[in-house]
Amino acid sequence: MTARSEFVIVANRLPVDEEVTPAGRAWRRSPGGLVAALYPVLAARGGSWVGWGGGVGAAPEPFTVDGIRLHPVTLSAEDIERYYEGQSNATIWPLYHDAVEPPVFNRSWRDAYRAVNGRFADAAAAVAAEGATVWVHDYQLQLVPAMLRARRPDLRIGFFLHIPFPPIELFMQMPLRAEILRGLLGADLVGFQEKLAAQNFVRLARHLLGLRYTGSSVEIEGRTVKAAAFPISIDVGEMEELAASPAVQARAKQIRAELGNPKTVVLGVDRLDYTKGIELRLEAFRELLEEGTLSVPDTVLVQVATPSRERVEHYEGLRMRVEREVGRINGEFGRVGVPAVHYLRQSYDRSELAALYCAADVMAVTPLRDGMNLVAKEYVAARADLGGALVLSEFAGAASELRHAFLCNPHDPDAVKDALMRAIRVDRADGRRRLRLMRRHLRAHDVNRWAQSFLTELGVPVAAGTAG
Repeated sequence: MTARSEFVIVANRLPVDEEVTPAGRAWRRSPGGLVAALYPVLAARGGSWVGWGGGVGAAPEPFTVDGIRLHPVTLSAEDIERYYEGQSNATIWPLYHDAVEPPVFNRSWRDAYRAVNGRFADAAAAVAAEGATVWVHDYQLQLVPAMLRARRPDLRIGFFLHIPFPPIELFMQMPLRAEILRGLLGADLVGFQEKLAAQNFVRLARHLLGLRYTGSSVEIEGRTVKAAAFPISIDVGEMEELAASPAVQARAKQIRAELGNPKTVVLGVDRLDYTKGIELRLEAFRELLEEGTLSVPDTVLVQVATPSRERVEHYEGLRMRVEREVGRINGEFGRVGVPAVHYLRQSYDRSELAALYCAADVMAVTPLRDGMNLVAKEYVAARADLGGALVLSEFAGAASELRHAFLCNPHDPDAVKDALMRAIRVDRADGRRRLRLMRRHLRAHDVNRWAQSFLTELGVPVAAGTAG
């Protein structure tokens, strides 16, 4: 008999990574703010986490890591292709990101999405104790709340969407639209990154299902579902500590030396995703070089592009276009041993990222659409020296919080160019003031505050300090 838990997290992935050691295969806790924020809550309640372990085929039996019970969900190769790469990342992801790329609609993908969501709901229902709290996460599992409520009406259910939620006009394109909306309405509390997303949600409930709403609450089947904004954040203290470490500081100096000690280092750190605006950022940088506003080797751009979903067609095309543009810029403006763009299509650990943040004079975060963008927050947290400047897209959720960044419309190369130059030329005192104000906000709104505020709204008692 599986031990039941009072608090259950349901997410596409488990919070652990599998690694091969001399003693055999082992699991270690994944890095990242979400795991760090939720671990103390899970540990305090003897909680469980339901998710996919990352492998293909039969999942391992439930196991425990650092006091958290983990319940793997099985995904086949066909599930990964249809539920994950298909419906989740080729249909829902682009549609929810303002259809930056056209979403692809496929009936077999929808069937797989429904089946896999049912599997997650079954697992959560089996794990949750009577009257337990279940917190479901993100766009891959939008049907789970209603499925879980049908199986276990005794549960308190929360859902948090980490990506944007689209306006009615876009959402109505979704062939699975009513089922997804009813799926989300199975929760007691639906959380979003921004207030506008919560408003989109309640208006959609009226428009599509004819449900009554008052303020941010929707009435359905005798229940009240509340929608609200809970902007996610980072572990600010962890990033500050990491960035201040002697090893990271030494590496930051080494990075600048490896770049030839330029006057200005502009940094981009993104997943290689068409929503991140990498192509338009490169275009803006190339035009600044063409105009003579910037020159090499005084200014260099370092673009880290973490590989992402490379089996999805949109991503393969993006990679080719980005690499072609990098080659064009370096061919026209680079010199032997001195490229204008240092393009790094690889993943880096947190220490190396912190060093890059500390080495950069300007951080360019210019997504075409983003639920939040935690890289922007990490950069601000890393700069305890109050050096550097942040260029930030108006269409990132972080823009509503980091208002002292140099904001821009990423769809307009001229606006990106203007923001880059204002950041590069900022008066030192003004630059320090901007970072000081943003850092003050982040300290008061870290990832622990995010988790605590959501759980408190859901009606889960959270003692001070429990959520982090």
